[in-house]
Amino acid sequence: MTANRTIPGHLQLYLTGEHDCSYVDGLRARTLFVDPMARIDRERAQWLQQIGFRRSGMHFYRPACRGCQRCIPVRVPAAELLWDRSQRRNAALNDADVRIAFKPAQLRPAHYQLYERYVLARHGDGDMADEVSVETYMRFLLSPWGGQTWFIEAYLDERLMSVAVTDIFPDGLSALYTFFDPDLAARAPGTYAVLTQAREAARLGLSYLYLGYWIEESPKMVYKDRFRPIEAWDGQQWQRFERGEPIRFAA
Repeated sequence: MTANRTIPGHLQLYLTGEHDCSYVDGLRARTLFVDPMARIDRERAQWLQQIGFRRSGMHFYRPACRGCQRCIPVRVPAAELLWDRSQRRNAALNDADVRIAFKPAQLRPAHYQLYERYVLARHGDGDMADEVSVETYMRFLLSPWGGQTWFIEAYLDERLMSVAVTDIFPDGLSALYTFFDPDLAARAPGTYAVLTQAREAARLGLSYLYLGYWIEESPKMVYKDRFRPIEAWDGQQWQRFERGEPIRFAA
């Protein structure tokens, strides 16, 4: 990893060498990291998020690939979210018998056990499954980062259906990672988690729910495009797209 340049606020950035892309097979990627020794408070973390960075553990990063801009940061204006028919059905089904609980970030055996089951079921052929352990889980989801994180639990009766790991910022919530019971996939718990996060952001008077990166070619990212209106970061500003409008930036 080599030093690259600084960004406002005197944060040093480091650029990795090329590595296999985690999202699109056959592509090579590079990643820009904020100096891990830098002091990051909640306000600075929010500013990084507003210019397209994401958090993983204690690290803040964004893609910086040669000749590729497929990874597009997206966010949803929480109070303006217009549910489509499928999302309304999802909420009606799950609201009827699912209980939501907000928990502070800490290691809980039930959370880790669900995370392990999810990763092995959904990412069993990738590096994430090869490296799954309590230690990697804690580094990924429980590392201190300068702000507050919720673990939003969804229970079907007394069965833990999903956990949505959610960062709290002054301008919104950020959907860091969601994992769920693979045996309950028919209830679309990932979609329900986003609807729950968006409703909570709106209830708190926060403007946005940040959904991370959207990649058109990635089947695992398709669900993000279904939430409208949606805003996408073009490298300079956030552009808004209504339902039916493809996420495309002018040349």
